[in-house]
This record gives sequence, structure tokens and C-alpha cells, in this order.
Amino acid sequence: MLSPRAVVKSVPRYHPPLADRDGLRLDFNENTVGCSPRVLAQLQKLTADDLTRYPEREAIEARVAEFLEIDCAQLLLTNGVDEAIHLLCQTYLDPGDEALIVVPTYSMYRIYLSAAGANVISVAAAENFDFPVSAVLNHVSPRIRLIAIANPNNPSGTVARREDLLQIAKSASDAAVLIDEAYFEFHKETLLDQCHKSGNLFVARTFSKAYGLAGLRVGALAGHNDQMRLIRRVCSPYNVNAAALACVPEALADAEYVREYVNEVLEGRTRLEQVLAECGIPFWPSQANFILARIGSTDQDSSAFVEEMRKRGILVRDRSSDPGCLGCVRITLGSREQTDRLLLALGEVLQHLPLAQGAARP
Repeated sequence: MLSPRAVVKSVPRYHPPLADRDGLRLDFNENTVGCSPRVLAQLQKLTADDLTRYPEREAIEARVAEFLEIDCAQLLLTNGVDEAIHLLCQTYLDPGDEALIVVPTYSMYRIYLSAAGANVISVAAAENFDFPVSAVLNHVSPRIRLIAIANPNNPSGTVARREDLLQIAKSASDAAVLIDEAYFEFHKETLLDQCHKSGNLFVARTFSKAYGLAGLRVGALAGHNDQMRLIRRVCSPYNVNAAALACVPEALADAEYVREYVNEVLEGRTRLEQVLAECGIPFWPSQANFILARIGSTDQDSSAFVEEMRKRGILVRDRSSDPGCLGCVRITLGSREQTDRLLLALGEVLQHLPLAQGAARP
């Protein structure tokens, strides 16, 4: 009887609640208004011939590298950031190696690391989900071969200091250190300028969030030229599809569209924080396009809140099962009109379910 590798049987499953997502989708940190009209126009120009040929990413990589102000040899376009994580695992991890993540964080780190046969070390975030730089440095050893850090972090929205991340990369010289900047557009701080100086530092970006291209699956991985040459060896030459490649230049060209959307998200983030504070709902100040709030003290509290919001046409994400997130929900921000809808529904639900009054304040 055919059996998988033993490690596959123990890999944790990722169960995104993608079914029945009717309503205002504030549950997956997606762009809530859609991509630039220029992208849609480009899609309509695609011909049968465009779809017949194998996709060629090199010219588009050069365009993205120019936009990011890095050398083209430092950049690889990927099938979302997920593939970037997978490629790092394939390039640097042998079964039995150690890898490190700070929890709570993006679930797919653990899945890809575990699937590669790594022993995953989970370092708990500090108080208020602050980045635990000392704890991470204390775990650094020659056995650690990969460290994955989301900055800003998901689901907390908190950030690590630039100097702390650089210190980790310097101290963990035997490890690939991934800084996942999926929410860069909402935070505006990056380590891209350091990739050419460090032989083990990698930065990932995505077009799934601010650019609204989650359905096309386009990401980017940047690192030192020498390391990127090795990663390309394990990457499919056709990993990013032709439709996605055709749309990326148009997405980059419409900077005003992205800027306006990001500004509305940041405005909405401030409005939501103000309302949560006025209502006595504990939350963590965020540098991303979402806010994590502690609605109650149990997972029943958070699930009841999610269901009541769903009844009002608003989808939010229950994060109660994440480490340190009992009773918490994550709420994505969108346009001004969408924030109006969110706050109206939030007020109604809090009157119906006054859950958070006794919750511990972060």
C-alpha cells in the first residue's frame, strides 16, 4: 500500500474558512475594493496565443526589481509568498534541521517547515505581542537553518524593529532569515536595502494585499545574488502564470490607485481603534490592514461575535485558536464606505453581545 513520508502524516492542516463567504469580506486581509482598473483592462487584452505559450517571467522580474530598486539578480517572482517560503525550505532545510518561528504568526510557516522535515521551534511573542528579540537570539545555534518572521506580523499587526531583525540575521549566519513583508504598503518600513549586504537575509513581498491580486497569486522573493542563484535551481521555470505576469506591470504603474486605497485603509484603522477604545474592547495597535481585538475571554465569545457579524453581512476572522489569542477576532479594514458598514454592524453586535467588558486589556 502506498504511504506518504512519515512527516506528512504529522503536518498540521490549514483550514481557511473559504466556503460561504457572502458579504463584506473583512476576514482574509484581502484588498476589499478590487484591483486597479488598469489590471482588468490588461486581462481583457489577453489572447489565446498569450495563454498557449509557456509564461516567461524574466522581463517582468526586471520591471519589479526596478520598482523595488534592487538588482534583477536579487529577485525571483513566485506563486505568492507561499511559494517563496516553500522554495526556502527546499533550498536550505534537510530533515532533522531546526527552524524557528515566533508565535502567533502565519500558519503556513509551520506547515512548510514541517513538511520539509524540520524540527520547528516556536518562540512565544512577548507581552502585548511585542517581538521577543532576546528569546529569538537565545535560540540561535548552528542547528537553526531557517527563521521566518512576518513584519508586520499576522494576526497581531505588531512589528519588529529594523535593528533587531538585522541583529538576528547577523547572529544566525548559518540560517536563512526570511522577513515576510506582505503588509509593507501599510507599514512602509523594509529591509530590502540590506539584502545585497547579507548572505542569509531574504525579504518577501506580495501583490495579494494592497494590489488586490490574491486570485492571481504573485509574490516576490529578494535576497543576495549568490543565494538567489541557488533558489532558482529548485524553482519551476513556469511558476507564475501568464495572466499574472501580464498584470503585474499595470498594477505597479497605477501607484495612485494603490496609494488612495492604502490611505482609506489607514483612515479606517484609526476609526476602528477609536471605536474599540471607546467601547472598552482590548485591541493591539496595528501596522497592517487589520486589527486584532479581544472580544471576550473564551472561544465561545469570539465565535458568537463572528456569527453575529455574519448575520449583518460582515465577515471577520476568529483567531481564538492562535497562541495567546483566546477570545480574539481579526478585522480587516477597507474603504471609507466599508468602514462605515463595519462600525454600524459592530455597534449593533456589541449591544447584542456585550462580551468584552471583563476581558483582559492588552
